[in-house]
Amino acid sequence: MKAATLKEVKTELNYKSHSELLEICLRLSRFKKENKELLTYLLFEISDEEKYIESIQRTIDVEFDSINTDSYFYMRKSIRKILRLLKKYIRYSQNKETEVELLLYFSKKLKQFYPSIFKSKALANLFQRNMDFVEKKISLLHEDLQYDYQQEIDRLTNN
Repeated sequence: MKAATLKEVKTELNYKSHSELLEICLRLSRFKKENKELLTYLLFEISDEEKYIESIQRTIDVEFDSINTDSYFYMRKSIRKILRLLKKYIRYSQNKETEVELLLYFSKKLKQFYPSIFKSKALANLFQRNMDFVEKKISLLHEDLQYDYQQEIDRLTNN
């Protein structure tokens, strides 16, 4: 089965009644965890972005606490898993400030992590790629925010 284009879906949704739309949303939420998470964000958390950011930061803290530090191989796998999870939550928000805030928080946690990630070339490169990505994202924000976030980046890279 070939999926319909976004335009076709939008046109078709215009013809549906309120109850049919409700049924479609509930059915979507049953099929994939990501659909349910996105609906949860759109229904409950979109109105308070700060609370959303804090909840994700708590999730990141828990994930970092559970990293297996026996070898850099396990650390690398766990850190990549955390980054994938983080990017999924960022996709839900689609807010550039939220994205920068969460990526900077991830970088801060990564830099503070013990044993040091800089003893592993792969993890050091991951940190640097993340910082480069954040700098690109910051350049798209308002000038005042750019200045604030740039100071945060300078603190992370100079320490």
